[in-house]
Amino acid sequence: MYSDLGYLKINCKCIHTNLSENKLVTKALENGEGMLANNGALVINTGKYTGRSPKDRFIVEDDITREKVNWGSVNLKTDNKTFDILYNKVTEYLRDKELYVFNGHVGADENYSLPIKVVCEYASQALFSSRMFIRTENLPKEFQPEFTVISAPGFKAKGIEDGINSEAFILVDFTKKIVLIGGTQYSGEIKKSMFSVMNFLLPIKGVFPMHCSANVGEKDDVAIFFGLSGTGKTTLSTDPNRRLIGDDEHGWHDNGVFNFEGGCYAKTINLDPSKEKDIYNAIKFGSLLENVIINENGDPDYDDGSLTENTRSAYPIYHIDNIKEDEKAGNPDTVIFLTADAFGVLPPVSKLTKEGAMYHFMSGYTSKLAGTERGIKEPQATFSACFGEPFMLMNPTVYAKLLGERIEKNNVDVYLINTGWIGGSYGVGSRIKLSYTRSMVTAAIEGRFKNTQWITHPIFNVLMPEQCSGVPSEILNPENLWEDKNKYKESALELAKKFNENFKKFSDVPSEIVNAAPKF
Repeated sequence: MYSDLGYLKINCKCIHTNLSENKLVTKALENGEGMLANNGALVINTGKYTGRSPKDRFIVEDDITREKVNWGSVNLKTDNKTFDILYNKVTEYLRDKELYVFNGHVGADENYSLPIKVVCEYASQALFSSRMFIRTENLPKEFQPEFTVISAPGFKAKGIEDGINSEAFILVDFTKKIVLIGGTQYSGEIKKSMFSVMNFLLPIKGVFPMHCSANVGEKDDVAIFFGLSGTGKTTLSTDPNRRLIGDDEHGWHDNGVFNFEGGCYAKTINLDPSKEKDIYNAIKFGSLLENVIINENGDPDYDDGSLTENTRSAYPIYHIDNIKEDEKAGNPDTVIFLTADAFGVLPPVSKLTKEGAMYHFMSGYTSKLAGTERGIKEPQATFSACFGEPFMLMNPTVYAKLLGERIEKNNVDVYLINTGWIGGSYGVGSRIKLSYTRSMVTAAIEGRFKNTQWITHPIFNVLMPEQCSGVPSEILNPENLWEDKNKYKESALELAKKFNENFKKFSDVPSEIVNAAPKF
């Protein structure tokens, strides 16, 4: 196996390339990186960083990125000099260390697949990489990656002195084709850095990169689900009657969709086997658990968020029984946007025009709940463009245009489904039943809304169905469940204003998309 790191100027003690999961787990245990839970998963503690560090990710500004990256508070700039200084420090730090290398691919479609190499200081992160990315059997000896990730959690930068913000850093250089990670052991930085790379490279090739889950039915009908954390994206796309294509990152080209990854990185806080059986059963030997507390009996305590609410498990997709094995399928018939509206004013299900879909895609709305973060006493609207703004390097209009083109070309039905509150805001109303949401998702995917009568919501400018099988008709118009109708209108107008204020940050947006906004 090709394992020379000379092209990276890394001179190390020993290189372990594409070790089996057995050997990687053994190495991690020998190195004191973690422990085994009773279910067989390797459990690690990522230390200070239990989630992504968005203020520590930088893109090198160069001839490739200068005019294409949407620079700002999300996509921070750095320069070649800063990258080179830190790169030299990291390679010196890795000198004489035992390193673990994963060679594989991102992207299940061979026409758009990106060969990658991940160089890890820790065996547990090499295991993570082998779970998340696509493992290719019998790689050629002369395997050459198009992009390389170097992860050195043990190296701590000097913050401002090194030209960055803290001891942690994620630097992406498109000219050198290297992602350099240091100071953080949170494995999600490896996954999301390559997602960001794909989100930059693919639109240039006419491919629409998406932060979404996807599945396919018995008739080869494809559905994709967009949604931010807590909206039910993973739960609703894992359907016993449909095969899972992937749960987080996909591309959509002229002939269909394909998974970027070879595994899943699922949140495990409050994981309930009765509600999320597939995810629960997927966590076994060969899986990785991050920041999950193990009780005195050796079992994971998924209800314990004392280290972080962002507890995670990484496992290969084949740990899920009902999957699309080649991880690709044809063009979607249905697109579903998921939002957890804590204001309790959005319809449980609504249909969007192409322009409405582009508007809501660029908005990327959901809400934070009281008590989830310090200082939050009332629900707060949060907007993440393209339902994944931290990973979208280009202007959101680039991705929205690709979405609109595919909706029109393939005559795709688009629905906005509220998995949040009805009958009042958080603390007053109640969260809509999961069984109702599943019925609405099923109706959308199976085309049961085709002959339904629709009513335009007077404020949100979306179409509400008069009926849906398995769902009480009275809940389909959210105003019906509010005792105080004036209070409903006040709350709905308040959220509508937030939509419009957020959308002002976008420039040069076609008028037909702007006109799909909520109305006052």
